[in-house]
Amino acid sequence: MGSDTKILIVDDHEDTLYALESALAPLGYDLGRATSGDEALKQVLRGHVGLLLLDVRMPGVSGLDVVRYLRRLEQTQHIPVVLLTGYGPDHELTSTAFGLGVADLLMKPVDPWALRTKVRYLYDAHQRHQALEREVRELRALREPRVETETRADPGKPGARLPVQRDRRGPAPAQDRT
Repeated sequence: MGSDTKILIVDDHEDTLYALESALAPLGYDLGRATSGDEALKQVLRGHVGLLLLDVRMPGVSGLDVVRYLRRLEQTQHIPVVLLTGYGPDHELTSTAFGLGVADLLMKPVDPWALRTKVRYLYDAHQRHQALEREVRELRALREPRVETETRADPGKPGARLPVQRDRRGPAPAQDRT
C-alpha cells in the first residue's frame, strides 16, 4: 500500500488471529500478529505500527496494560487502538478503555464488514496525521535560520576576535561606524 507501517493484530487464540487477518485481507494493508501483550509491546516499540487490534483479556500482560504503557510514551501515545473482547458488554471495561483513549471497543465475534470499515478509517486517518506531522517538521526546519559564525576584530581589545552571527537568508546588516 505504499506505507511502511502495519496493522498489528494481538490475540492469544490462533483461530481469532486467523479470522481477523482473513477479515482484513481485502484491504491490502500489511498485517502483523502477536500472541501476547509482551510480544505486542516489543513490536510496537520497534516502530512501524499504525493501528493496533488488541484482545482485552490475555494471560500475562492484558490488552489494557498494553494500552496504559503505550499512552505513557510520546512515540506511541497516538497509535489508534481497537480493543476486542469476547466477554460481552461491561460498563467498567468500557469506561476504562475510553478513559485510556482507545479508538473503539468491539465485541467478538466481530462483524467483518464493520471491522474493515473502522480499520480503514482509523488507519488512513493515522497515516494522514503522521504525514502532516512530517510535513510540519520539514517546514519548520526550512523556516529556522541557519547561523554561520565568522569572526571580526574587537575594536576595544587589540588582537581579540568576536564571533559574528549571520543569517544565510541575506547579507549581514550594515554596521554603524560613526
